[in-house]
Amino acid sequence: MAEVGDANPRGIPVAPFVEDVESFVNSRAEIEPNLKKFQEMIAKYQFMEMNTQRRAAGLNDKIPDIRKTLETVQFLQARKGSKAFETTFELNDTLFAKAQIPTGTDEVYLWLGANVMLAYPIDEAMELLEGKLTAAEESLSNCEEDMDFLRQQITTLEVNTARLYNYEVTLKRRDRAEAEEEQRKEKN
Repeated sequence: MAEVGDANPRGIPVAPFVEDVESFVNSRAEIEPNLKKFQEMIAKYQFMEMNTQRRAAGLNDKIPDIRKTLETVQFLQARKGSKAFETTFELNDTLFAKAQIPTGTDEVYLWLGANVMLAYPIDEAMELLEGKLTAAEESLSNCEEDMDFLRQQITTLEVNTARLYNYEVTLKRRDRAEAEEEQRKEKN
């Protein structure tokens, strides 16, 4: 069985694995509470998995936007000091606008969300975006790792549940067979 306190790097606990069902429960009376406990644990892991999937989906939407913004800032960095030029940029999914980029442009405006836009020097903007991209990619990697870990824990608990249930069925059959045997002895 997993040690108490075992967890993945982000603190999600390891589900216990019941190797020997007979030593795990001492009587049939202990089976039902343990089955309920395993079902509750499965529900908690499924809840964590759902939240992790949602967070990963948000990151999958956000990462391309950060990359595109970083590429634009890198383009402006490369054109710094060159003559003025005209460009088309995206305002929304289907809305574009034209802009004149003057010679010597050394700052960009970044949309930070929550109706906040700030001006940054190009170098600082690149540094900020690179940091955000790295953090988002690392967070996505952690989400994917956590989803795999959670699926493993759910599977472990489902196996435990099945083994415990099968053990209960075996005990019921044995008790029934013993009762039938006693009835036969009493008749004879």
